[in-house]
Amino acid sequence: MSRATAILLYMLVGALVGAVTASFVVPPVLTWYNEPGAINAGKQVETLCNIPELIRYTSSRLLRGQLIGAVIGALMGLVGALIRSRRHSGGLPISA
Repeated sequence: MSRATAILLYMLVGALVGAVTASFVVPPVLTWYNEPGAINAGKQVETLCNIPELIRYTSSRLLRGQLIGAVIGALMGLVGALIRSRRHSGGLPISA
């Protein structure tokens, strides 16, 4: 397998792992970030919302989180592949 193929494979696997990880991490963060605060203690919070707008907002934030996770995973895969390929290359030969 060539060096470029190995780097690309590491980046693709990293992107996939990053997107899957973001799929589990982003929804709880969105829930926490968008939770309304209680004005009166012991009373349930009453809210009114526009459902189509809420769905668009939530899905766009989830997709953005997955994209960010994929990019971070691809960069981590790139770093891992470069480190692995440098270890296995043995360095440059010295010629006189």
